[in-house]
Amino acid sequence: MGFFDKFKKKAAETVSEKQAPAAPAPAPTAGPIVLTAPVAGSVIAMADVPDPAFGSEMLGRGCAVWPETETVVAPTSGTVSVVMSHAIGLTADNGAEVLVHVGIDTVSMQGDGFVGHVAQGDHVDAGQKLLDFDRAKIAVAGHKDCVVLAVSNSADYAAVELAVDAGATVAAGDTVLALTK
Repeated sequence: MGFFDKFKKKAAETVSEKQAPAAPAPAPTAGPIVLTAPVAGSVIAMADVPDPAFGSEMLGRGCAVWPETETVVAPTSGTVSVVMSHAIGLTADNGAEVLVHVGIDTVSMQGDGFVGHVAQGDHVDAGQKLLDFDRAKIAVAGHKDCVVLAVSNSADYAAVELAVDAGATVAAGDTVLALTK
């Protein structure tokens, strides 16, 4: 049972979704695998994410971005494995399992302020729009709007490291994480 299976079960209970096709075996890569910023903004280390599950890296190593924009793009090419209003799970073409999660405790918003642009099973290219969110609605609901980028199968990698300094300002699509086998 993979990490995303518990999300798939929950999503299947609430929304009828098509099944994702089996992902092809990842191709061997030379050098580190990179993941890019899903939004423009200021990078923060995972330990500084204001949520115990993410901050302790329980859901995977990675980073987050305090957003300056309201559009989330794919940090890598892959197949959409989980779709929730506030989060997208991707199985990257290179084998990484990537969770992009908008906000802290935003699941309680029940989709208000979020517009998805992909469905489970879709193949996306790095930089492709995944979802839009409303920062003002997140703030009014009393939540933080950081966008978390977590590699849920971090144990499969010798290292998952920031490719930029914490505090750096990045554009969506700039490299933020390096994964080494």
